[in-house]
Amino acid sequence: MTPPARALPRILRGALLRFRHDPFAHGPFSGAAEEALDIEPDGLLLIENGKIAQIGPYKVLRPTLPPGLPEDDHSGCLIGPGFIDAHVHYPQLRAVASYGEQLLTWLTRYIFPEETRFSDPAYAAEVARIFLDQLLSAGTTTAAVYCTVHPESVEAFFAESARRNTRMIAGKVLMDRNAPDALCDTAQTGYDQSRLLIDRWHGTGRQLYAVTPRFAPTSTPEQLRLAGILLDETPGLYMQTHLLETQTEEAWVRRLFPDRSGYLDVYAHAGLVRPRAIFGHGVHLSGRDRHHCHDARCAIAHCPRSNLFLGSGNFDLFAALDPGRPVRVALGSDVGAGDSLSILRVMNEAYKVAHAHGNRLHPAQSYWLATTGAACALELSGVIGELAPGIEADLCILDPAATPLSAERVSRAESWNDVLFALTMLGDDRHIRATYVAGARVA
Repeated sequence: MTPPARALPRILRGALLRFRHDPFAHGPFSGAAEEALDIEPDGLLLIENGKIAQIGPYKVLRPTLPPGLPEDDHSGCLIGPGFIDAHVHYPQLRAVASYGEQLLTWLTRYIFPEETRFSDPAYAAEVARIFLDQLLSAGTTTAAVYCTVHPESVEAFFAESARRNTRMIAGKVLMDRNAPDALCDTAQTGYDQSRLLIDRWHGTGRQLYAVTPRFAPTSTPEQLRLAGILLDETPGLYMQTHLLETQTEEAWVRRLFPDRSGYLDVYAHAGLVRPRAIFGHGVHLSGRDRHHCHDARCAIAHCPRSNLFLGSGNFDLFAALDPGRPVRVALGSDVGAGDSLSILRVMNEAYKVAHAHGNRLHPAQSYWLATTGAACALELSGVIGELAPGIEADLCILDPAATPLSAERVSRAESWNDVLFALTMLGDDRHIRATYVAGARVA
């Protein structure tokens, strides 16, 4: 495969949005969040070879650079790292906003019929193209993506991602029971097909592979065991699946795996609870589960829009981030249940869900979960998710005044934290001025 052409050196000008420290440090009420943001109101980014080369005040750096460099002036906007979506199903795009069901009946009625179409390479390629168009227009530059059981769906997704040079994590869904015949593999064929896809795509350009059992009820113990073997065979692989999304699902898992002490233990027994494991939802985690996730350095993808849409329950973010044993957490749009690919909209709902638990999610904290904290959760710190020299130049330019209402609101903002909070409450894809991938503007 021919590698994408590198973007030419380029200057970006605007307000630079960085962190001094983790805004969750020392607990939710320590004051760490209020001082976490580090804003350079008139900043400059120099991008070379797809990475950030220099960063600092515009008036200081610009005279030191050659006069003829192309310059994108985003004055009045916030320049930050691209959003990271830790849990999303690209084959659900055309089933988004489907009415009236909870998780298990929603899967049966809407999602499984749509996923059967992805055995057709042309159909999969078409949806992959539209999905990535929409993702990038929402300012998201990296995502952990579920394909379907069909290898064709994975090939289509990675081929489209490679063409755009996006850093994506994705994998073939594994399901060998409790699903329609057209969506079932076997433990062995799931292993064999995954093995071929790993060899073809993991580490090819910016693509990363995730071993992807859909969730415990649709995989036999043997399939889960082979998933663990896949992870052991290739360093650096990801694992993604669902965990404790609903209480009905949890009860089903206990019936299917009576010898295990709980839902998370099903995955642990198969060797799936480890760094670079991403568990979607985790709404009904126990204290014991949170300790286990902390010790194993795995991540939870918090999907508040989806949980509200399906009536699954409210994830207790601050219990997960207890400073005594914090769990790694990032945000996920989920889709179709999440009903929007906009991480700004996810941040909006995360604030409300935290409020329901008696906590206030500071705007610096929600932005952390969507960028720098998400990179940490996904073991990609130092690669993406921040503005610093040597980091891949995946960027999201936020326009706080993109709509008349938000313009009115930010005109009265008292601080940068206030501006960012207004964006998390009022923002959507209209507030994405531009998206850059490896230094090239793509939206």
